Amino acid sequence: MGPGVAQECVETKDGLHIWEDHFYPEVIDPLTGEVLPDGKVGELVFTSLCKEALPIIRYRTRDLTRLLPGTARSMRRMEKITGRTDDMIILRGVNLFPTQIEELILGVPTLSPQFQCVLDRPQRLDRLTVRVEMRPETTTTARTAASDSLRTLIKNRIGVSVEVDVLDPEAIERSVGKARRLIDNRPK
Repeated sequence: MGPGVAQECVETKDGLHIWEDHFYPEVIDPLTGEVLPDGKVGELVFTSLCKEALPIIRYRTRDLTRLLPGTARSMRRMEKITGRTDDMIILRGVNLFPTQIEELILGVPTLSPQFQCVLDRPQRLDRLTVRVEMRPETTTTARTAASDSLRTLIKNRIGVSVEVDVLDPEAIERSVGKARRLIDNRPK
């Protein structure tokens, strides 16, 4: 058994059929943990049925999808993953979290910890723009250097190229409670 849990049928090519003889899939409400009926969108959860060395019981994938009836096989299918329950970003095959970006921002002394990650898709590929505020005492020349420094840090440490917009202090809206770090403007 390989690392996968599902496979698309060559006959129908209509989604991934889950190997239910090895894994028990469930879709749950991400907030309450309540099991949802087939066809409802929620978080995908797996329990391994035959792994002895690495048993998994109700492993929360954080992927949003729904379970559908099987077509070419008797096993259920899962719909294409439509989102995540956490802030993980998958950008051109690289998984990253806004907290990784925040850690790198804190390493640049002219930048403040107020930032947002903006995802969009202007053409065929996803693009990430990091909008970050500069500290009040930062000069215009230091703004350009900070932008270049952060862009290089992200490329070297995380492995993706991003755009960096260094904004004036107080330019990013403040929210009460949890800061909104991720804005996803990609078409659904």
